[in-house]
Amino acid sequence: MSADKIVHMANQIALFMESKPHDEAVTGFANHINDFWEPRMRIQLFSLLDRGGQGLRPLVIQAAGLIRRPQTA
Repeated sequence: MSADKIVHMANQIALFMESKPHDEAVTGFANHINDFWEPRMRIQLFSLLDRGGQGLRPLVIQAAGLIRRPQTA
């Protein structure tokens, strides 16, 4: 999947979660990614985050510590 698609999808989820109180939004975003994104999508997300997270909404960056980082081969 392209980096642009990962950014778009993550930002859409974050935008929805931003309607909730901040702590609930951060946890909700991380839970959604952990529950519904397959490991290779999370690997791509962490690749973007590790390079500074350009284009990602602040909530995505704030939730990164709660997202399970898959093992890479």
